[in-house]
Amino acid sequence: MEAVIMIDMQNGFINKASSLCVRDAEKTVPVCAKVLSEARAAGKMVVIVNRRYREDGVDVEKTRQEVWERGGRPLMPGSTGAISEENPASLAPQASDYVVIKPRFSAFFHTELDLLLRRKRIEKIYLMGTTTPNCIRTTCYDGLSLDYDVAVIEDACSSNTDEIQWVNMEDMKRVGAKILSAEQVITSWKAAGSAAAGAAQEQKGSESYDPVAKQVACEMLLRGLSPDMIAAATGVPYPVLMELKRQIED
Repeated sequence: MEAVIMIDMQNGFINKASSLCVRDAEKTVPVCAKVLSEARAAGKMVVIVNRRYREDGVDVEKTRQEVWERGGRPLMPGSTGAISEENPASLAPQASDYVVIKPRFSAFFHTELDLLLRRKRIEKIYLMGTTTPNCIRTTCYDGLSLDYDVAVIEDACSSNTDEIQWVNMEDMKRVGAKILSAEQVITSWKAAGSAAAGAAQEQKGSESYDPVAKQVACEMLLRGLSPDMIAAATGVPYPVLMELKRQIED
């Protein structure tokens, strides 16, 4: 089972008016929206991981405290607008999604994320969001440490410089994460969906014959007639005939 985890794609990190804005985050919004849509269509678990700071700032990282206070205190509970905790409309959680609020960089740190994933029997996670060197990277490393198969959707992640983005992607790849594009991920989901649909159709076809025909087919097999001839005469699918033949020979 697989899950898509989108991290910190909130106005407080995306909007240029916010003191915590990540330079390239806004560019990735359409890509993230596309991945979310395709993930839901493919039946993947979707987890929206957000950050929220109390009004008095007691839970803001010490390294970020001054910037947070000077910048209008972004991401406060119930906030709306440019520096709010809200996700853009195209990235807003849907009824089937899970929402996790994290207190620090990693989506696993002091959250219920690991519990949710394990209860849903998730083995592989796809990460996207912002910022690559902080929240994506720490979540990636924690995910690997917890023995998840981790993939990072590169063009759905963002940093403040191209150099930071490249170096962190290289580091995550070297430690064992798969670095993929959104197109690669979506194509793999659609291929898997087509294969599953084909298998289901084949199974349905195997079960759609007349039960009486099965008895007739058994009698014809006992008489030594060929499965091809029996399939044409009775309508019983060839794979079913071969299984019957095996059972008779056993």
